[in-house]
Amino acid sequence: MPKGRQSPAQGGHRWGCHPSAPACPLLCRDMALQNALYTGDLARLQELFPPCSTADLLLESRAAEPRWTSHQRGLWSLTYEEELTTPLHVAASRGHTDVLRFLLRRRARPDSAPGGRTALHEACAAGHAACVHVLLVSGADPNLPDQDGKRPLHLCQGAGTVECAELLLKFGARVDGRSEEEEETPLHVAARLGNVELADLLLRRGACPDARNAEGWTPLLAACDARCQCPADAEATSTRCLQLCRLLLSAGADADAADQDKLRPLHLACRRGHAAVVELLLSCGVSANAMDYGGHTALHCALQGPAAALAQSPERMVRALLNHGAVRVWPGALPKVLERWCTSPRTIEVLMNTYSVVQLPEEAVGLVPPETLQKHQRFYGSLFALVRQPRSLQHLSRCALRSHLAGCLAHALPRLPLPPRLLRYLQLDFEDVLY
Repeated sequence: MPKGRQSPAQGGHRWGCHPSAPACPLLCRDMALQNALYTGDLARLQELFPPCSTADLLLESRAAEPRWTSHQRGLWSLTYEEELTTPLHVAASRGHTDVLRFLLRRRARPDSAPGGRTALHEACAAGHAACVHVLLVSGADPNLPDQDGKRPLHLCQGAGTVECAELLLKFGARVDGRSEEEEETPLHVAARLGNVELADLLLRRGACPDARNAEGWTPLLAACDARCQCPADAEATSTRCLQLCRLLLSAGADADAADQDKLRPLHLACRRGHAAVVELLLSCGVSANAMDYGGHTALHCALQGPAAALAQSPERMVRALLNHGAVRVWPGALPKVLERWCTSPRTIEVLMNTYSVVQLPEEAVGLVPPETLQKHQRFYGSLFALVRQPRSLQHLSRCALRSHLAGCLAHALPRLPLPPRLLRYLQLDFEDVLY
């Protein structure tokens, strides 16, 4: 603003050529200033802020989404809630690095947080590493919590995530600094978001792989709970989950750490359909039969999982669990399992191959839709032909040997001097038909 121009702020203050910064920042509604900030127009801002002026101002902005607001007499209406921000916040959130430097030279306070967040929070949330560096050099506090109790290191996102985190750690951010309500560390956040590179950085800087949040979750539990938004994302989500789990386990994470409800990483990996993670956890020696407080085992979780698990080979999870001694499904529940998983005939196959008799009622054929029967005609023809009928002698021998080895099945079978084909048969290899 030109020298001597009256401010639109309350009280008739001036914010042009000012001898010193005001005790409290002024509230400014000048649209010319706001337009220059949002577009990153440095030349215009240099006109609006002469050398002796201050950029320690408050701006009003509207929330992106309307919110329900209560009024007198119990009436509610949808309104755009007014929020306070500063020029520094706007520049940091939009990545205007030169504007940021200029505002700091005009005495903008780096830790001002009128809306609950500092400019450093905004820069980290947007992934603007250059802005993060400018703010930290200017004295911004890397450990200051925002209105939700989250520190800048919890908020790092976007293309510059790792670079922002490296800068924060270099300037003194606590690698295991916790959010105030959830008590999460940045490693919890990285694991939950599937950010392998950020998790690797935090672990190399000394993050605790077994830190627990307010609900007793470790980063490994958070990683195993990764959910895909749609079937097309299933493979990528599971791949990131596997990479994170390997990383955490190699750093010493407890593969069997349970939360307050006795929920374990294996339960969550089964529930989300991460077959490769299930195999990894079982190879670490976790129990296939551990129950949560609801009495659910990992096999229950696998068979109650989402439909998206069909794109991630649920039969692999079920076979791995059964080959590591998981207790079989109660025969009375098999019709329900058949109805739910009929479009994954290999899941039905591996379950049925743990019994010496196909324990289904004759009317169970009505549980499978005609189009599924037609698509997998060979398998379902063999299944329903064996209802209440004896299985082959070869299969009965397999059942007897597996029953004899019981709890040591996973370790004993590979040690037997057996031809590879026979070993695969004993490990419930898929044949797409029942005998």
